[in-house]
Amino acid sequence: MTGRNLRMRRLSRATSALSGRKRGAQPKVVALGGGMGLSASLTALRRITGDLTAVVTVADDGGSSGRLREELGVLPPGDLRKALAALCGDDDWGRTWSQVVQHRFESKGDLHGHAVGNLLIVALWEQLGDHVQALDLVGKLLGAHGRVLPMSAVPLELQALVKGHDPDLPDAIVTVRGQATVALTPGEVQSVHVVPPDPPAVPEAVAAVLDADWVVLGPGSWFSSVIPHLLVPELLDALVTTKARKVLSLNLAPQPGETEGFSPQRHLEVLGRHAPKLALDVVLADEAAVPDRESLADAAQRLGAAVELAPVASPDGVPVHDQELLAAAYDRIFRMHGRIGPWR
Repeated sequence: MTGRNLRMRRLSRATSALSGRKRGAQPKVVALGGGMGLSASLTALRRITGDLTAVVTVADDGGSSGRLREELGVLPPGDLRKALAALCGDDDWGRTWSQVVQHRFESKGDLHGHAVGNLLIVALWEQLGDHVQALDLVGKLLGAHGRVLPMSAVPLELQALVKGHDPDLPDAIVTVRGQATVALTPGEVQSVHVVPPDPPAVPEAVAAVLDADWVVLGPGSWFSSVIPHLLVPELLDALVTTKARKVLSLNLAPQPGETEGFSPQRHLEVLGRHAPKLALDVVLADEAAVPDRESLADAAQRLGAAVELAPVASPDGVPVHDQELLAAAYDRIFRMHGRIGPWR
């Protein structure tokens, strides 16, 4: 049997397992991240629970979000928009609104490149003066299967210490500023931090983490979407003290620039350096993306976690997560590693 056929059979089994899930067995899940990685998680998670909250990074400074942030001084709306679109249902209403909020204008004027959802979110922020209330209202309009919250109430600037940013100075360490720049920076990222250094967390985001059954971190851009959540002190405290189980979902491949040459275990080591008090319960990785399983298990154990390997990549070979396979992997983890007894 070819690799493709094997993965298609696994996808079929995953879909069948999810369709047989009991409606009442719904864990309370909080997913943290940003961009397409968080969208992949949310699209999968909404298939297995109706109690889902996304906590989204607010350090984006590129594209439409960067322009709105610079001109109006608002939180960057782009990653929040993507999360809301990912929570839209698979019916006509959900598909239509997902496409509408993701639609970008094409023109020769100022609207070029702006996403409809970004403008809608910012308009409601200005009308209501409340980030959470406005996002809840957009979610209601879209029929979103979950809630979307910003991780901080203020826009953040991401800064990274990068070794070898200048090829002519391979040992020099410089500071690179801005999420869009960090995500594509040449050289080796040593660490990241945010400005302001002690940003306030959104209280609803902290409350959601403390009240969760499961917290999901990743996949996504490691330094610019995943680790920033650990740089908001109140949010990190909640992640450390919550009674929720925590699963870290690894990327399918290193990202050019940001994590070029990183092994799966290197991702864990970097995360551990940024949040040494944070313990995990499960590390989820695609079985085909882990060449050294023993080293990954050792790195996970240092964070208190067990490794779960599962086929979660798209069967067509493109390095993106398959939503049904990822949903099946999360479902299995929640059942195998969850606490005894029914979900609250």
